[in-house]
Amino acid sequence: MSNIEQFLNLKLKEREDNLSIRNLSSNFPPIDFCSNDYLGFAKSEKLTNLISETLSNLPNYKNGSGGSRLLSGNSAYIEETEQFIADFHQAECGLIFNSGYDANLGLLSSIPQRGDTIITDELIHASIIDGCRLSHATRYKFDHNNMIELEAKLKIAKGNTFVVVESVYSMDGDLAPLSEIALLCEKYNANLIVDEAHATGIFGDLGKGLVNEYNLQNKVFAKIVTFGKAIGVHGAIVLGSKSLRHFLINFARSFIYTTAAPVHNIVAVRVAYQQLAKSEHKKIHKKIELFRKLIEENEIQSLNSLSTIQGIIFSTNEATKNASRILQDKGFDVRAILSPTVAVGKERLRICLHTFNTDEEITLLVNHLKEIQLNG
Repeated sequence: MSNIEQFLNLKLKEREDNLSIRNLSSNFPPIDFCSNDYLGFAKSEKLTNLISETLSNLPNYKNGSGGSRLLSGNSAYIEETEQFIADFHQAECGLIFNSGYDANLGLLSSIPQRGDTIITDELIHASIIDGCRLSHATRYKFDHNNMIELEAKLKIAKGNTFVVVESVYSMDGDLAPLSEIALLCEKYNANLIVDEAHATGIFGDLGKGLVNEYNLQNKVFAKIVTFGKAIGVHGAIVLGSKSLRHFLINFARSFIYTTAAPVHNIVAVRVAYQQLAKSEHKKIHKKIELFRKLIEENEIQSLNSLSTIQGIIFSTNEATKNASRILQDKGFDVRAILSPTVAVGKERLRICLHTFNTDEEITLLVNHLKEIQLNG
């Protein structure tokens, strides 16, 4: 066995020994409490039909884009869609990326320069961390949602300063205090970047997100909106000024050097946004309220969340994986989130709520969680 094969097997064995090994699965129990399809758009037959209808009316429709946006992959339809989404979120401009990961990577690796400072919440998404690593800027972390810590880092920041947060955190499901963060950024002349991946479609008028709900559109340098969660399709967009868009076209490597999304994907995004304006946003919040009520009544240890993401703490990888197996055997698709994805001692079941989850399914899930806890 070669040295590199020995290294690979050793690292995998370490993961197996601490019960944190990751494996792909094509087994999906029938009751979905796992996916990010919060509004049911990904499985919507109506949306599928509208996409097909729109495509049939497009001239010269191709299966693939054939190249990057700067070569053969651009179209008037893509640019119109970018402006349509920017207008929806009350932003000046937008630039579509192939994924939220690509958007964060391109934005953060290209704009902050050597001598600048990036300040991120400690629980920020991996795509933002990787974007920061590719930048030559200095990076500081502050304790989660801790404004005293954030201000302390702002006081020592040098150069152009960027504060990067998620409006809804993907593992804990809690909300960032965006208004307070925006005030601190204004006080210290810092540029606020907000990832709205898990807020879009859930919060704000027509699902515009928390930046819009708090009326902070003019306080944010850049906003990242992903299409793979409540929007139910694929891709992402960076929203901001005309200068920001033009800069990213010229310097964001994850935009420049990748094949553009096919027109089919852009149509799906456009149609999903049109449906978003008509969707029942109150329905998802009723599901969240029911789940929280039942969890509290049954005294089940959970993270404090008002979003679609609910965390049930089990504290060890073994206990969390066992709880997930029990629920999956009962037909509930609930996944374990293990260290090192989350901190040791914070292992949890990550439960995602959807408009299509019935009240009976939610009640039964909580009953099973209570039984698992009692048999602990």
